[in-house]
Amino acid sequence: MTLDSYVSSGVFELFDGIRRGWSWYSSWLVRFKLSGIKRLVVDLIDDLATFGMVFMLGLLMFALPPFSGEGDIWNQRREFAITFTDANGEIIGRRGVRQDDAIPLDEIPQYVIKAALATEDARFYQHFGVDIQGTLRAIMANAKAQGVVQGGSTITQQLAKNLFLSPERSLRRKVHEAFLALWIETHLTKNQILKLYLDRAYMGGGNYGVEAAAQFYFGKSIRDVNLQEAAMLAGLFKAPSKYAPHRNLEDSLARSNVVLYRMLDVGFISQGELFEAKRNPPKVVDQSDYYSPDYFLDWAYNETLALIEKQNLEGDYVLEVKTTVDIDLQKAAQKDLNEVLDKSTKVRNVQQAALVTMTPTGAVKAIVGGRDYEKSQFNRATDALRQPGSSFKPFVYLAALRAGFTPNTIVYDKPVTIGTWSPKNYSRKFRGRTTMTNALAHSYNSVPIHLMLAIGRNKIIETAKLAGLQSDIKPVLSLPLGTNEVTVMDITTGYATFANGGKQVIPYGVLEIRRPNGDLLYSHEKNAPPLKQVFKEENIADLNYMLNRVVEAGTGRRSILGFTPQAGKTGTTQSYRDAWFVGFTANYVTGVWFGNDNYSEMNRVTGGSLPAMTWKEVMLDAHKTTVAQGLPGVPLNGSYAKFAAKNKGLTEIPQIPMASTGGFRPSNTTDGSGDVVIFQPSQKRKRSGPVVSVLQNMFSLFDKNPRARTSTRSRTTFKTQSTRASKRRKRAARTAKRMRRLMETR
Repeated sequence: MTLDSYVSSGVFELFDGIRRGWSWYSSWLVRFKLSGIKRLVVDLIDDLATFGMVFMLGLLMFALPPFSGEGDIWNQRREFAITFTDANGEIIGRRGVRQDDAIPLDEIPQYVIKAALATEDARFYQHFGVDIQGTLRAIMANAKAQGVVQGGSTITQQLAKNLFLSPERSLRRKVHEAFLALWIETHLTKNQILKLYLDRAYMGGGNYGVEAAAQFYFGKSIRDVNLQEAAMLAGLFKAPSKYAPHRNLEDSLARSNVVLYRMLDVGFISQGELFEAKRNPPKVVDQSDYYSPDYFLDWAYNETLALIEKQNLEGDYVLEVKTTVDIDLQKAAQKDLNEVLDKSTKVRNVQQAALVTMTPTGAVKAIVGGRDYEKSQFNRATDALRQPGSSFKPFVYLAALRAGFTPNTIVYDKPVTIGTWSPKNYSRKFRGRTTMTNALAHSYNSVPIHLMLAIGRNKIIETAKLAGLQSDIKPVLSLPLGTNEVTVMDITTGYATFANGGKQVIPYGVLEIRRPNGDLLYSHEKNAPPLKQVFKEENIADLNYMLNRVVEAGTGRRSILGFTPQAGKTGTTQSYRDAWFVGFTANYVTGVWFGNDNYSEMNRVTGGSLPAMTWKEVMLDAHKTTVAQGLPGVPLNGSYAKFAAKNKGLTEIPQIPMASTGGFRPSNTTDGSGDVVIFQPSQKRKRSGPVVSVLQNMFSLFDKNPRARTSTRSRTTFKTQSTRASKRRKRAARTAKRMRRLMETR
């Protein structure tokens, strides 16, 4: 009962308080009671305020800026503008956007500023970001013309669109544009806004900003443009692609006249200045005479972006990059390659080719990524993955040299079968007993397979990676025959390691990166790490000796230069889908590829034909101003001087010093004939005779420890291995007759 009394009294007091409060509130509102016209006005104002508040909140949510306002907001959508030069500082091309914001506003001629203001925003210094008067005037003009004849956007609004928004035409974007313009006006001065606009506006032809446009169209700085040129530049703001003078000069001149009359209307120029400008139209630079090594620049641009990220240079967007390219060699290489293609396209069914030339230290001098950049921008030298064929074999032989083999090691070109796979030579014949040097020179296929079985696939992959190959190399059975795909740049890089004596090469095309004012941001000489010695010099000398025999007496004879030591290797893939020649001297390394984009077969194009001949022409162009030098393993002797004297018509043979590096030195362990015999048959065997002796050598050829002469290994012959004896005797019987003829011939 006590609880009930408390609840009852509490409920009564609550409702009584509410009733008395409402009565007081009603009596208080009586003094504000309106009637008649006054009440109507107040109700309207009240409703407008209520709905207006809801509308404004919705509008603010709809117009929420597409960024937080934090960080480097003025560069968040900015692209790099990179100007490339050769080693002498001559401009060779640009990538990214063409832009230069290094010119202060006070150095830009008043003609340019007045032309921009007269055309785009004559009341720029009077409004607060949105020109209400100009917007209303544009609405009336467009309504009268029943179309869009005037734009209502201010320079600040256009800057907001250029910096933060997409070019889509929508109500949401216009709302964003207006609000962002107000935000920009509160954060920047008028001159800062104008400077940003003149630097970031698109001006056609890939140019951003008036400085880049002046350089591109008139070949001069914006500091030096006159009234006529300023009017033409200002005319580009409205429709840069339509009025770009290098594409449509007549429309551009017509638009510049509109700008001149607009400047006259707002009082920026006089009548006499207008007539003078019309009588002397601007002279536009002819872009057709400009040569740009586009394939090289595409690759160098990607390298530059990687360096910018690695060196933390993201704060700079306008850069000048000095490159390693040799423009004369680049032009000659493209010309040489195209001439061969023009003569061979129909006869040999070959449509494309690619080429890379670099120094032995990795400085890229020329890149030809295809037949015609205008028709195909795909860079076949740096991006196309193709099978290298036999041009990959030097990495197999180098792995064998690292494992203890020598150039004079006796090997056998004989049939080999792994599972169901039985590789054959190009000639479909096997040559039997030979040396490693001769096997590489004539590109026998069975020998590198036997080497792989002896040393293992991982050793070959490790050697290729140490040489600098970046492509994914898989341990497939056909690995020694070059069935893994690589790029021309990749395999040329690997051969550069051979040319420099065994130092791992990283190809590069950037020498320096600077700001437009000359500040040095990156230097390859100072910032790049030194080359790392990854192979023993004696192994590289032996390999180069072997590769020299390829061009002197093997498959690469059509590449012989004659006046300087050289080395190289041919490569031809199955069904003639790819043909390669990669070779080097002490000065340059060049890789050449021929093939078709659709992987169709060529008409018997081998690495020793078109690629080798093209390689020779390119290297002759490259060596016009160089001095002959010896290679590791291939010294510079008198034969090269005699060749040079004979071909230059000299009466006296020049004295050429012998090379100080390399030189092939055969091993002291020989069989009396100069050939190294590392798999000696066991002295305990009772079988004798020349045929049996040769067969014993064949079946014990690929020992896992080539230099060892242990009794354990000697006993792993067909007589001591009872499980293999039967199979080997059958093989001996089948091949005895052929080997007897071979021995009689020898």
